[in-house]
Amino acid sequence: MTNTKPVTLAAIIGAHGVAGEVRLKLFGDGIATLAKQKSFNGGALTLLKIREDGKGGAIARLAESTSRGDAEKLRGTALTVPRDALPPLAEGEFYHADLLGLPVVTDTGASVGTVLAVENFGATDIIEIALDPVPEKGPKTFMVPMIPAAVIEWDDNRLVISANFADN
Repeated sequence: MTNTKPVTLAAIIGAHGVAGEVRLKLFGDGIATLAKQKSFNGGALTLLKIREDGKGGAIARLAESTSRGDAEKLRGTALTVPRDALPPLAEGEFYHADLLGLPVVTDTGASVGTVLAVENFGATDIIEIALDPVPEKGPKTFMVPMIPAAVIEWDDNRLVISANFADN
């Protein structure tokens, strides 16, 4: 894949304490990748320190945030890095950012919707798909596990799921 979109590694979900530290929701395998980065968002945010919060997230100190007010203003900010700042992906690996927004089709050719989110509740990644067209009644989204039986393939243009997993 020759994707050049920046990759989102985390999002600021709030302030931590009064000295400007921020709480992070991580989009990856922990803080190791984040800790290797010096700056985010094209140099707009500079990472000084980071530590695990013991709850699956992280606490970070950014040079640009020196008070609780600064930290609160950053709530909702995604922390992105250029793709070339990250290690190459192995076969079968992906960045969540690469899947978000992809059209979803079944292996029988039926159009299903688009990838809305990638979640992980402990066992494996789960793809949340927004149905298109949106049904008048019932669920507007459904989820499939990111396992070979459910997600057959993906590329820059689409994600293909088994028709057996489509929410019909």
